[in-house]
Amino acid sequence: MADRESEIIAKIAGGVSGLNARAWDRLAGGDPFVSHAFLSSLENSGSVGAGTGWTPAPILVEDDAGHLTAAAPAYLKTHSQGEYVFDHGWADAWERAGGQYYPKLQVSVPFTPVPGPRLLGTRPQHLLTALETVTIQNEMSSAHVTFIDETGAAECERRGWLIREGVQYHWFNRGYSSFDDFLATLRHSKRKSIRKERRAATEGLEIRIVRGSEITTGDWDAMWAFYQDTGSRKWGRPYLTRQFFELIGERLGDAVLLFLAFRGSRPVAGALNFVGEDSLYGRYWGCTEEVPFLHFELCYYQAVDWAIEHRLSSVQAGAQGEHKVARGYEPVITRSAHFVPNRSFRSAIAEFLGAERESVAAEVEWLRRELPYREASSA
Repeated sequence: MADRESEIIAKIAGGVSGLNARAWDRLAGGDPFVSHAFLSSLENSGSVGAGTGWTPAPILVEDDAGHLTAAAPAYLKTHSQGEYVFDHGWADAWERAGGQYYPKLQVSVPFTPVPGPRLLGTRPQHLLTALETVTIQNEMSSAHVTFIDETGAAECERRGWLIREGVQYHWFNRGYSSFDDFLATLRHSKRKSIRKERRAATEGLEIRIVRGSEITTGDWDAMWAFYQDTGSRKWGRPYLTRQFFELIGERLGDAVLLFLAFRGSRPVAGALNFVGEDSLYGRYWGCTEEVPFLHFELCYYQAVDWAIEHRLSSVQAGAQGEHKVARGYEPVITRSAHFVPNRSFRSAIAEFLGAERESVAAEVEWLRRELPYREASSA
């Protein structure tokens, strides 16, 4: 595809791993999840690719000199798993009407419901044009950009894409000097409850924090076992391979952080986190021994403690979980964008999304009233 007026060329590559890492990361900025290291680790480990339903098809925009100016981590999807923005109902409706919903074009970070940049670089409108062209030329039902940041969502909305909203729970650092300083902003009953949970969670256990090169093969073996346990219960089978964990340990360095719980010399639970420029992202958790409140300790309280110590502005602890609100995590709106060429199908989805937005707004309003802070807090 080419835009003759500006001499911009759009291409579809066979994967991120074969692209120049430095050129890609110049566009990606400091977000760990759209980095060349993270996305190529998914490909090289077999977590995406043949047999997974995720076929890498990154969209690239180059200028007339062949310089990469924009990119989008895109995939051809033959199912709707591992996205966390659920469109199974759309697929069922389209196929009941005689259409073929899959494959669809998906711009996302696989298995990673973390809001961030998806239209990388300086040419978002060219990227969106390319995504639309690929969708129409290949007679696909739709294209989707999930967990897109506000800037990218605005670019999509300018072009007439449908915007869908969801809710996540993020913790915000308002200049706290310590975890106790944070607790002091909560109502007395909540402070008491959190302290009680932390004592119960860590009784008889040792919490170890390891980062980057400190993470051993044994630590990854333990984290893989924890991830498998959680994955088999939540999704039927884990999305990620064992090799993925090893690769991110090698390639992302200090962006990788583990909170591990040991009973004696035996690891019993762990949480994998990624360190961004100004946020800590909690991603995967699991355990081989059920301990009351240990999930909250490793996934929420340790993360807050670490973020305060390292002066990060927020903690994003993943999708879902209203129970996070009672622990100081605040509801925030997430966004995805959807291109649907068929007018009738688009109209039906737009009507659905309008009603859904009203429901999301009401949910957020209710959740904000449930926040445990002594004074009203806002993101």
